[in-house]
Amino acid sequence: MKKHPISQALKTTLVASTLIAASTVAVVAQAAEVEVLHYWTSGGEAKSVAELKKIMEAKGVTWKDFAVAGGAGENATTALKARVIAGSPPTAAQIKGPAIQEWGQEGVLANIDAAATAGKWDSLLPKSVSSVMKYQGHYVAAPVNVHRVNWVWINPEVLKKAGAKVPTNWTEFFEAADKIQKAGFVAIAHGGQPWQDATVFETVALGVGGADFYNKALVKLDQAALTGPNMVKTFDTLGKIKTYIDKDAAGRDWNLATAMVINGKAGMQFMGDWAKGEFTAAGKQPGKDYLCVAAPGTEKSYTFNIDSIAMFKVKNADAQKAQLTLATAIMSPEFQEVFNLNKGSIPVRPDVPRTKFDSCAIKSMDDFTASSKANTLEPSMAHGMAVSSAAQGAMFDVISKFMNSNMTSQAAVQALAKAAKTQ
Repeated sequence: MKKHPISQALKTTLVASTLIAASTVAVVAQAAEVEVLHYWTSGGEAKSVAELKKIMEAKGVTWKDFAVAGGAGENATTALKARVIAGSPPTAAQIKGPAIQEWGQEGVLANIDAAATAGKWDSLLPKSVSSVMKYQGHYVAAPVNVHRVNWVWINPEVLKKAGAKVPTNWTEFFEAADKIQKAGFVAIAHGGQPWQDATVFETVALGVGGADFYNKALVKLDQAALTGPNMVKTFDTLGKIKTYIDKDAAGRDWNLATAMVINGKAGMQFMGDWAKGEFTAAGKQPGKDYLCVAAPGTEKSYTFNIDSIAMFKVKNADAQKAQLTLATAIMSPEFQEVFNLNKGSIPVRPDVPRTKFDSCAIKSMDDFTASSKANTLEPSMAHGMAVSSAAQGAMFDVISKFMNSNMTSQAAVQALAKAAKTQ
């Protein structure tokens, strides 16, 4: 039987189709890409992200940056919600604490147990960390670091010029603030944004009432603790602190407040140790150009903020593999070291060598271990580690109102207790 010849037109179509298919396969093969939504945009933070990008690209994965500025991530959260609702989530996003559970309940997070099992995360991570990274017993996020929130950053030159000493309690703190102010400097560098107000507030609560009070009031949201004398005293102390903040603080970004301490315009700042990344980026040395001290009354306690990258469900098989590559890279000792050296935080892995870390980081490592043993390790309410985003938002509103009005401590306590009931 004679075969019918294939027409030239059909031949051309088949060849074209084959070439298109081949080029599509080639594109897919090269298309291992991670789009990462994050809010690491300041100097020290941007350097840290650049290191992760380098590691990923060395593994053949293209990094697509989705950076959304805004220190506490409110803008990033808004952008993430819009993408998820539109059905096109990024490969990964910087989210943490109870928000991981909230996204897990939406059914949009990807299981990365394969990376965790291969990397032995369960044996490496403290339970207080690993439990936050899991949803219903499965890893859905990789922890990047541990930040200590309850620090005060001090310019020793400003202190010297003012004739003040490093404060160890609230009485000494206000004595130092008086002297700094009288010497013509800003006593307390601050940015008037809700999350920054809440950072100072929770640090004061820890210093005034201790870890047990902090846990009852700002983690368990216990009404008796929220309305008791320690909370009144917390607001009284906060009310005194705000008298040492300059009039231009409204809306100021945290890193600009840190720059005031770096440049000798201000004496002190309450801020987590991401501030150290700014000192490092400016070429400053701890113990010489700046001091890191636990906030008054908080020496033996530790409020933590753990940054993490959660993975979102994606359909593309290459993208799924890239997620596991990203999770593995985040937890690698190499990245943990270089990221945290730039960021000002400490590695989440206890086996990362301390050699390159400075005195502030080593103090943070030692205090993290000691607080963990003493049961004084507490999640930061201000930084999304302790309560639901709804309760946190309602509490932020009360704290900011107090910071920007003549609201009394008694009225603030009642309003905060009511806000804590927000679901």
